[in-house]
Amino acid sequence: MFLLLLGLCCVTFVAWAGGGNVGYVNPWIGTGGHGHVFLGANVPFGFVQLGPSEHTRGWDWCSGYHISDSILIGFGHLHLSGTGIGELGDVALLPVADSRQREVRFSHEEERAEPGFYQIDLHAPEVRVELTATCRVGFHRYSFRGADALLRLDLRQGIGWDRMTRTSIQQESPTVVSGFRYSSGWAEEQRVYFVAEFSQPVRMVEQQGDTVALLRVEDSSRPLLVKCALSSVGVPQAKMNMAAELPHWDFDRVKREASQAWEKELGKVRVEAASDATADDLVVFYTSLFHTMVAPSVFCDVDGSYRGVRGRVHQVRHVNYTTFSLWDTYRAAHPLMTLIHPEKQADIAMSMLDIFDQQGKLPVWHLMGNETDCMVGNPGVPVLADLVLKGYVEDKERAFKAMRSSVLLDERGMGLLKHYGYLPYDKDSTYETVAKGLEYALADHCVAEVAKTLGHEDDYRYFHQRSLAYQQYFDKKTGFMRGKGADGRFREPFNPFRTIHQHDDYTEGNAWQYTWLVPHDVHGLVGLFGSEERFVEKLDSLFIVEGDLGEGAPPDVSGLIGQYAHGNEPSHHIIYMYDYVGQPWKTARLVRKTMETLYRNDHDGLCGNEDVGQMSAWYVLSAIGLYQVEPAGGKYVIGSPLFSKCEIDVGDGKTFQVVAHQVGKDNIYVQKAVLNGKPLSRSFLSYEEIKQGAVLELFMGSSPSDWGSRIGDRP
Repeated sequence: MFLLLLGLCCVTFVAWAGGGNVGYVNPWIGTGGHGHVFLGANVPFGFVQLGPSEHTRGWDWCSGYHISDSILIGFGHLHLSGTGIGELGDVALLPVADSRQREVRFSHEEERAEPGFYQIDLHAPEVRVELTATCRVGFHRYSFRGADALLRLDLRQGIGWDRMTRTSIQQESPTVVSGFRYSSGWAEEQRVYFVAEFSQPVRMVEQQGDTVALLRVEDSSRPLLVKCALSSVGVPQAKMNMAAELPHWDFDRVKREASQAWEKELGKVRVEAASDATADDLVVFYTSLFHTMVAPSVFCDVDGSYRGVRGRVHQVRHVNYTTFSLWDTYRAAHPLMTLIHPEKQADIAMSMLDIFDQQGKLPVWHLMGNETDCMVGNPGVPVLADLVLKGYVEDKERAFKAMRSSVLLDERGMGLLKHYGYLPYDKDSTYETVAKGLEYALADHCVAEVAKTLGHEDDYRYFHQRSLAYQQYFDKKTGFMRGKGADGRFREPFNPFRTIHQHDDYTEGNAWQYTWLVPHDVHGLVGLFGSEERFVEKLDSLFIVEGDLGEGAPPDVSGLIGQYAHGNEPSHHIIYMYDYVGQPWKTARLVRKTMETLYRNDHDGLCGNEDVGQMSAWYVLSAIGLYQVEPAGGKYVIGSPLFSKCEIDVGDGKTFQVVAHQVGKDNIYVQKAVLNGKPLSRSFLSYEEIKQGAVLELFMGSSPSDWGSRIGDRP
């Protein structure tokens, strides 16, 4: 399929002709630096993510793997991709030489990976490990080259915060081992049940309680195949998943089918490179698209059963999902999914509504049936509102009730917001009041828009007024969003560069970055500055000014262009704000600079952690030439496409095309636009225009033009 030449400092990737879009995916992008991406075998949005796990040595091991390391402790069946907290790693197998061995050294030069497949050659013991997967089953092939063959089954080890609380290992027959692992960590109460089937008899020669077992393979001269199915409900359900998804022992067939599944999903977006493009452009694009399809992940058995909030088992007719990193993904990952995965959106909406029914509020950061309450605001609201407004929710009233109830709960500062109209920094002991307040305001806007659509006028007026609460934090004297006390005064002293993780007015950022977090009312924000000229002057400064973040700055504030921090999500919409003030050429210039300098075909190819697809989704949408700034409603702002042609399958047999004439490394500015053969002077498209199937032609040049500058042509 392709050739990988690996070193610890860089990665060179060559895609072979005939490899399809899968052949352009470099799974190592983001395994270095702070990328935190998952490396291993899975299918798109699959429950099982089977891959190598290393010792947790710090923040950069959140996925269980970092390119700087060379010691494996197991091949676990569950991982996260791009998160800022480590978790999972459940049910790990590791070939070992003897009962004392707990880890295996390895060389990156002997690793191979492609979508749906992972391989590594180990030498102590001598064995080739190959991994592939279906949605709910991990498939292993061990080819031993020594006289003895031992496998260590470890239920103790986990990643990051994960800590085992209770386990069980039972050998049901010479070829079947089953059990469960309960753990607590980021997900407070996690349960995973498994059944492992072996292609030949294995003997349990040593067992450490119900936590670790050493299995001796009967015949090491033959490859050992292991099929391991998972369930959150029970061992019988794991066996049911096995019977449904993997009743045979053809490893190469499963590997091939996994690759085909990835090719089908990646093939929903087809691009043609510009004349001066490099191979890296295609590699970075399709790897980014690949990364957006790791999660949300399926979280139900083949019969629709799953273990939800407070450990209760539920059964549904739709596909249930988990791993909702919503504070990150509402910004680009979910809007991208509404374009290229329309068939999944109703199930995602139902999954969120089921979570609401079980816990009394929409998910904030939901994982394995647990609400982690990670990050600020009500980020489930923009996602669900977007799906309502785009027509993916059948019971709109049910969805509105869930949104309305969630944003009215007196928790996480909401009582203070109702009383003061903003969050006073000296009344909220959890800090981050500016970030929370701005996130609450944009969520309230989303509730208001759904209320207006459904004809709930009183609710519309109430939540629209609350959505304007962002104005309370704006200091016209300094031109920044600032912490405000109960007495109405701004916090002093004030340093717009300073940021301390979880102990100031912002979340993983500073005043320079958070002043722009008003994607739902850009023109209202412009008005706070007094004029468009002052707004643009301040916005221009963001990408130039430099300052000291301070000793307590979190590592998330990365990928800096001036004080614009592309390595963290609150900044992701800011570049596209220039379209709102009639200067789309500045959007084009900065979009291109960001794509060219902050995304690379390299281990350290991401300027921040992947955050479950958001970092990559920004790139995919921007390379296509579009970005959804407003959190719900489907208005896609035009930027600067990277490719000469992009064709997207948008469902119902329809396609949306972006044709960029004369596009290139220098020709980055739109000179004029044509939609379905008619001149288009505005710098945005509606979601309906895209979903109906259309051809957008953009004529590109090397100098800025006045296209999209008139007031009536702005979003």
